[in-house]
Amino acid sequence: MALFVMIIRKMVQNKWLVSSLFIGLLMSVALVSSMPIYSEAILSRMLVKDLETMQTQTGTYPGTHYSKLFFTKETPDQMNRIYNRVSTFIKEEGAPGFQLPVQEIVTDLQSKSLKIRPQDDPEPDTKRNVKSVALRSFTDLEKHIKLTDGSMPAAQPVDGVYEVLLTERALIQYKTIVGAVFTVEDDKVAVPIKLKVAGTFEKLQDDDSYFRDTDLSDLTNSFVMNDQFAYQQMLKDSIIPIAGAGWFIVVDYSKMELQHVDDFIATSNSIRDTMLKNVTMYQMVSESRALEAIAAYMDRAAQLRTLMWSLNVPVLIMLGFYMFMVSNLIADRQKNEIAVLRSRGAARWQVVTSYAVEGLLLSGIAFGLGPLLGMMLTEVLGASSGFLEFVQRVRLPVRVTEEAYQYGAIAAGACFIIMLIPIILATRVTIVGHKQQMARLTKSPLWHKIFLDVIAIALALYGLNTFKKRLADLQSLGLNANDLTIDPLQFVIPALFIMGGGLLLLRLYPWVLRLVYWIGKKWWPPSVYATLIQVGRSSSQYQFLMIFLIMTIATGVFSASAARTINNNTEDRIQYGNGAEIVLTQQWVNDAPPPPPPGAPSSGADAAVTDPVVHYLEPSFDPFTKLPGVEHAAKVFTKNDASFSVNDQSGVARLMGIDTFDFGNTTWFRDSLLDYPINDYLNLIAVDPTAVLISSTLAKQKNVKAGDTIWVGWEDVPQQPFKVYGIIDYFPTFNPNPPIGSVDASDEETISNAPMLIVGHLPRIQVQLALEPYDVWIKLDSDTPTADFYEGISEQKMSITKIVNTREELARAKNDPFLMALNGVLTLGFVLSILVSFIGFLLYWVLSLRGRTLQNGILRAIGLSLRQLITMLAVEQLFTSGVAVLIGIGIGNLTSQLYVPNFQIAFNPSSLVPPFKVMFEAADLARIYTLVGIMLLVGLGILAFMLSRLRIHQAIKLGED
Repeated sequence: MALFVMIIRKMVQNKWLVSSLFIGLLMSVALVSSMPIYSEAILSRMLVKDLETMQTQTGTYPGTHYSKLFFTKETPDQMNRIYNRVSTFIKEEGAPGFQLPVQEIVTDLQSKSLKIRPQDDPEPDTKRNVKSVALRSFTDLEKHIKLTDGSMPAAQPVDGVYEVLLTERALIQYKTIVGAVFTVEDDKVAVPIKLKVAGTFEKLQDDDSYFRDTDLSDLTNSFVMNDQFAYQQMLKDSIIPIAGAGWFIVVDYSKMELQHVDDFIATSNSIRDTMLKNVTMYQMVSESRALEAIAAYMDRAAQLRTLMWSLNVPVLIMLGFYMFMVSNLIADRQKNEIAVLRSRGAARWQVVTSYAVEGLLLSGIAFGLGPLLGMMLTEVLGASSGFLEFVQRVRLPVRVTEEAYQYGAIAAGACFIIMLIPIILATRVTIVGHKQQMARLTKSPLWHKIFLDVIAIALALYGLNTFKKRLADLQSLGLNANDLTIDPLQFVIPALFIMGGGLLLLRLYPWVLRLVYWIGKKWWPPSVYATLIQVGRSSSQYQFLMIFLIMTIATGVFSASAARTINNNTEDRIQYGNGAEIVLTQQWVNDAPPPPPPGAPSSGADAAVTDPVVHYLEPSFDPFTKLPGVEHAAKVFTKNDASFSVNDQSGVARLMGIDTFDFGNTTWFRDSLLDYPINDYLNLIAVDPTAVLISSTLAKQKNVKAGDTIWVGWEDVPQQPFKVYGIIDYFPTFNPNPPIGSVDASDEETISNAPMLIVGHLPRIQVQLALEPYDVWIKLDSDTPTADFYEGISEQKMSITKIVNTREELARAKNDPFLMALNGVLTLGFVLSILVSFIGFLLYWVLSLRGRTLQNGILRAIGLSLRQLITMLAVEQLFTSGVAVLIGIGIGNLTSQLYVPNFQIAFNPSSLVPPFKVMFEAADLARIYTLVGIMLLVGLGILAFMLSRLRIHQAIKLGED
């Protein structure tokens, strides 16, 4: 107990150091524990988004599971037992097992196919009017339908007649009316049965997930009975032969989270197994619409997890460095005390134990609070729509998980070990050795001796070279990002480069100081002279702080650049792929023959007589220019399979026909993609109707150069001559990379078989080749909402068959959980970098100033004013912290240029057109410079305040003591 009290008192005496250490420890645990929390939250959001996309694309509700038993040779008693057993399992274990709110459990019964005939059949002796029907029933059907005619069927026979419901489509199928009566003429039924059409129905709500088949087409050949009556007739009394029983479970998939995925899959398998155990033969159906989407989601989830961890590695290294720096400062301040204890007989383990208890206490508190703080960080990150940009959106499903505490415990344990390392090293030094070390301030650090800087840079450059080779393979072979295994360490090497670059520059820095001193030694004022002497002779004292600042600032710059690059490249890819803000496809009047009806035989003779050439009538273009908000509009004709001949070679290329002036004003294009702005190329061909631009892929594959004549046409259209005026690498909507999966890596000849492009004048193509439909590209002014534009299309009654809206795609991309996760992680990395650098900077200089109290007191005593002393401190800050910040910004920019392209591996590199480009936003750099400037100014202000409180007599008294 006495040892514990002593430790508490020591912590109170060093409250600033301990507080700084605890802050770093708490942030480390919070960051690490937030990773599983944030991963689960963002992956849950991504899962729901994937399921919503599936519902939008397929028109079916994903949160369903349908299973059905088909009875074959079971006796009535066996069928009853099987039905009751399975039904109980579905209601008590199956549906609740999904761990999601259950919206519906629909039980349906289906009879075997029965032959029926109208009761008033005028030809009872023939089989002409005999049709087949299945009797069906659904639990709680009446709550989800509305009658379009007639009434609901009774729950018992009415005058010996069974009442049924039909859909409108079934009414037409059986050519009957409400009130009609059918007689069942089938040997499967033991007693005569009559069926009366009591009414017709339709869905009460179009988007009701109660119905497994959204358009009710599965009921076209069915009569629907009252569910209780059907159960009595088919199962209890076995009057109507039953074919099978099904259970349709509907759950609220919008509440699905990552924690529910395993339960969902396991429950689906459990229901399937239960079905298999209760049938004599494999006569069953078990399907879940969400399983396919979940399978694709699991691949994306694994990819996102890897990327999130990789993005956090530099921040974790930075926090570990911070922890070591603070622990080292604590050990340095208490080395004298440790050496005295050792000289008076204390064992090393006793000294280490006392500090270990202190570390365990701090680590335990951080472990308890860290995951909660991590949850708060996740809440904030969930609102990020870009780098350091936050919006109001639906909160992420955040919860503290057991995994979060496991990660927090690992982080606390790692920090505990880091804290003990300087203490263990300090206990090896005796009191004599400690005094000797104090006199040898110019001792070279360990990293300097083992050339750690050179080793780190070499490993980082090797990793960069490896990545570039693999990326080139991905792009040239048209592969997916998953086709080649990318080492996660590819995302660790930026931290290695930052550390190596910083250490290398610090190795050279003392020589720079000597040069500065030598250049102005005749003119430096005393304050600057003393500072240069202090920094130059004790450079090893400052190097730990400087490398810390370099790593934190460089990590912040790298995070800012990575986030901006990913966001901007995503937007560029969408705009380049679409070509313009709005792309409209209009229906043209033509003389094409109508398509043959389904199942109609095709005649080769008829096909030969029919003219294959379709003639089109071009609609007026003027209405497009008058739509609300239209700034510019352009005609863009595209023929993907145009044939060409050049230099005795032929091939197939994509042909684009444009009006150069309108096209240049309408399209979006990044000018840095070409040697000159795109409008220069458009102006080049504008003077000659026969002029065309060709892609560099065509020029390389067919050895074409500017000035060559190329003949272009397509099927049933004779080729016409054009003249090559220019060669381009990129053009709006054109992807020069091989399509994914189109290239066999083992076939060397096909590796160069990339897509080709020819761009010519639309009027010449229409006159010399053929008049065919084109798209209309539109550029809207920024103030016009797309809703007004759509309303204009509706008012003019344009026959638009397709609309591509770039604005909507950009908004959808910003809300993509994958991009949200990247922005959130990088924002967190940047904020932590700045916060940690500020705390570390302030802590180091406060302690340094306290340690030099005697020296500063002597300087004041010999005549230096407070202003001169503050000037000395400012110069010292400039030559240490200021230089470190500048180096950090420089290395961060260089690291971004080299390693940010690594992030494109998270996408499909073959589809990344335009190419991935490292981008810096002026606003991001302004944030960094502003925050760093505030950090330095606030730190200098605090230090100046401490100097102003210095009393000369106290400093001299301290020296005497």
